[in-house]
This record gives sequence, C-alpha cells and structure tokens, in this order.
Amino acid sequence: MAVAGLVVLATGAAVACRPDGLGSMTVAYTTDLTATTALEHRHVDVAWLTCTGADGGGRTHGASPAPGATTVVSVDCRGRTGDGRKIVVTGLVTKAVDGACVRGDLTAEAGGRQVFHVDGLGDCAAGPGPTYRPPTVGRPEPTVTVTVTRTVWCRTEAACGSVPGK
Repeated sequence: MAVAGLVVLATGAAVACRPDGLGSMTVAYTTDLTATTALEHRHVDVAWLTCTGADGGGRTHGASPAPGATTVVSVDCRGRTGDGRKIVVTGLVTKAVDGACVRGDLTAEAGGRQVFHVDGLGDCAAGPGPTYRPPTVGRPEPTVTVTVTRTVWCRTEAACGSVPGK
C-alpha cells in the first residue's frame, strides 16, 4: 500500500513538473497498464511487465516545448509470460493520459512473435484511470506467516523451569 502511494505521488510530481504533462514516468506507468491489458486481450498470459521511459525529441527534462512542437518519449518494456516467454514492448509516445491511454507508435512481441503494432493503446477520452484499486471481495490478499520453533533440552522437568512463550 505504501509503495502504491509512492508511485502515485511520484507520478503526480512528474506530471506537475512537465507543462505539457508528458513525462517519461507517466508514459512508462501508463504504457505498462495499457500494454498489459492489450496483451491479455490478445490472449497473452502476462506474468509481469516493467516499462521505462526516456525523454526524446531533443528537449532537456522539464523544458517547455516550442510552440507547435511534438513532445516524444521513448518507452521500453520488458516482461515474461506465464510460461516464461519473453515480452518486449517498445515505441515512441506523443500523448499520454495517466493510467488511461498512450498514443504514438508501439510494437509488442511475445515469445519472438509480433502481437501488435499500433498507434495507441487505451481510451484517451476516458480520462485518468484509478491509481489505487481496493481489494475485491472474495479474493484474499497474500499474507506472510513466520513460525519460529525453539527446542529446549532439560535433564529434568524441574531444571527447565518456566520457558517464555510456552
């Protein structure tokens, strides 16, 4: 939960620093979400996918674009399918709506086979997607249980005395 909060804050900070709203972090986050959905829609079992973005178009980070200029962010995603095949999604993004859509030129391959080559993913008319989704009812969240066993050896029961925690 804390990690999700940090991602939300970091993504919001990246958008706030960019007057055009197209930052490498926003593009990476949104491409991760939309590409995963698009791959699964095309019957690719995505075990995991991680995306990174890099500013392009000859601009320095945070600088305002020239009037009429198109801002470009290159995106590179790597992952694995449920059966261990390699997933690669790459491209150039010219528009992103946080969590909802990316527009540009994107290509995805899974197991060496091209799955899609599109000019956008997601629904840009939908607006930003949710940054936090509460757990669904009936689907338990994973928990971690640690059991520590301690063996105490005594020659006689009276010699052991009281053992803390017993």
